[in-house]
Amino acid sequence: MKKNKILVVVAHPDDEVLGCGGTIARFAKQGYEVNILVISDGESSRNLKDYDLKRKIKNRKKACFNAAKLLRAKKPNFCGYPDNQLDKIPLLKITKEIEKFIKKIKPNLIFTHHWGDLNIDHVKVNAAVVTACRPQKGNTVKTLLFFEIPSSTEWQISSKKNTFSPNWFVDITKQLKKKIKALNIYKSEIKKWPHPRSTKGVISLAKWRGATVGYKSAEAFVLGRHYE
Repeated sequence: MKKNKILVVVAHPDDEVLGCGGTIARFAKQGYEVNILVISDGESSRNLKDYDLKRKIKNRKKACFNAAKLLRAKKPNFCGYPDNQLDKIPLLKITKEIEKFIKKIKPNLIFTHHWGDLNIDHVKVNAAVVTACRPQKGNTVKTLLFFEIPSSTEWQISSKKNTFSPNWFVDITKQLKKKIKALNIYKSEIKKWPHPRSTKGVISLAKWRGATVGYKSAEAFVLGRHYE
């Protein structure tokens, strides 16, 4: 891959770290410009009073900024749609938000959610990204990769249509500690072991994905499209 621009499109603040935090850190260090676009606020589905909700959303955004800074990505951008309600938003509206951002930064590579995730927001973001990345004249996106999110991807009841079967791996052996450090910025989102989204769970997944291809640690992806 040439040193070009990367865009990470996620449903919620923290998905960028869970899905490809090590890859972000690795490519950013190598000189890639890494941009992050967050579609929903990640908090509004919770039963909170207005004041508490605004505070939670603010804190989640702050965590996203700090995590991006640690991983050496650019400042994240937020659409602010309601959490776990993207199925109520017209797909065209979300797609246009993503298209607008793609035209602005002109990425060559996009990372986003897998279509088979249990979380409805992940599914909608995947569909919007794929739509926005139609291989039309003038579209700069040449590679489209889908990542897994612990406690969403593997919790889906698998079938031939939605199983996450990775065929693209990135060695993050040197970046795993930084990924975990970035994840720990999202204190309220980390669960206790044996939850998949616990620190130990995330480390275990990285080591397993690495072991499957001969690395000490890796992040795994499904290649959606790649052309020169």
